[in-house]
Amino acid sequence: MKTQLLPALRLTLALMVLCCIIYPALVTAIAQAAPGHGAGVQISRHGRVVGFANVGQKFDKPEYFNSRPSAADYHADASSGSNKGPSNPEYLAVVKARLDTFLRQNPGVKAADVPAELITASGSGLDPHLSPAGALVQVARVARVRKLDAARVQALVQQQIEPGTLGPDHVNVLRLNLALDALAAE
Repeated sequence: MKTQLLPALRLTLALMVLCCIIYPALVTAIAQAAPGHGAGVQISRHGRVVGFANVGQKFDKPEYFNSRPSAADYHADASSGSNKGPSNPEYLAVVKARLDTFLRQNPGVKAADVPAELITASGSGLDPHLSPAGALVQVARVARVRKLDAARVQALVQQQIEPGTLGPDHVNVLRLNLALDALAAE
């Protein structure tokens, strides 16, 4: 029994030091080197924090670019996906309802032209970005509702496209909508 108990205790202690001290310290050190020092990148407007760059927010008013749907209803403390697969009838009904709503709000857009990210939630439920196509498909609606020239709104979207670090280019919806408010105020 001693031959098994002592190695088990040593291994337990070694893993406790590795998993409870060394690994958290390493993650904390890496976070300190990141923008915002691990606390998130705050976005301010008129001296007031209006959100975070990497946490999605709900924008469903017609005068704003819509965000990606959230399975967690945009609650950062409840981040999650729906865990329902593409063959789940309940999930398909939700996606169809989202598509119908989008098409009703964006007359002239065909279902085939709606990027999937506008009707499906991300894995975290808090994705703050859209693809450029996801933003551009909404330009006509936003320009019409705000009584702005569609070319100006489209140019604004083009200015807000951020190059992907490890993935495709994207548009931060919060930053885009703040820039849209500034454009409308001119």
